[in-house]
Amino acid sequence: MMFLPIAIYFLVFSYFPMAGIIIAFKDYNYAGGIWGSAWSGWDNFAYFFKSGKAWLVTRNTIGYNVVFLACYTFFSVAVAIFIAEMRSKWFKKTAQSFMLLPYFVSWVIVAAFVYNLFNYEFGVVNTVIGWFGGEPIDIYGSPRYWYFLLPIFYVWKWVGFGSILYLAAIMGIDQECYEAAVIDGATVFKKIYYITIPLLMPTMIILVLLGLGRVLRGEFDMFYQLIGNNSMLMDATDIVDTLVFRSLVGTPDFGLASAAGFYQSVLCFVIILAVNGAVKLYNKEYSLF
Repeated sequence: MMFLPIAIYFLVFSYFPMAGIIIAFKDYNYAGGIWGSAWSGWDNFAYFFKSGKAWLVTRNTIGYNVVFLACYTFFSVAVAIFIAEMRSKWFKKTAQSFMLLPYFVSWVIVAAFVYNLFNYEFGVVNTVIGWFGGEPIDIYGSPRYWYFLLPIFYVWKWVGFGSILYLAAIMGIDQECYEAAVIDGATVFKKIYYITIPLLMPTMIILVLLGLGRVLRGEFDMFYQLIGNNSMLMDATDIVDTLVFRSLVGTPDFGLASAAGFYQSVLCFVIILAVNGAVKLYNKEYSLF
């Protein structure tokens, strides 16, 4: 009975809408609707791959998400360990609250903040550079900067939430392990290296596997709000989600958008199976299934 509301939620919002995948194989039109539109076979997929965007958005989506996941995992574990080692309860709760705050900030607000920070004419960064006689930096016209800025903003927003997950795992570690280590003369860093990190490994692997399952599900809100339709940054920051959105809003090409989304889901499925299989070869206890 406790699971029933969750089951209904996923049936209504995740499984029933799967019937809409049929649009990827149809020449959709408003008059015919989903079921009445003419079949087009693999034409939508062929157009998607021949357009030259398939490899570009796939590369960007996987590349950014792998970097996001690596940075998110590293900093979340590091922050969780630092908080767990703090002795002052007041400082610990205060630090945790401040780090969790960005999680509740909308990407719309973050985009406004970033724009006022990096704007070429009146941004804070270029204003400070001008005070020292330097040349302003055109960040919104130079793709190379966003390879570093996007991971930074992603970590800034999500590391507080991620640290809570790992902190909960640390709190579940048997304290007798640490007491025995102290008796043996272990320092704080040795306790972290030989006890905390190894015992966190199962949690880390499970969360990484779940994250890899979304490796082709880009952070649409972040990319669209921070980058928008900036053509100068498009090739360096365009992902599958933004391509699907522009296909729906600009054209609107429902068939292409559905084909791209279907391709995205299948590739996610293949990646999670491959990674889970690799983990199972390493240690069956760490695999998801």
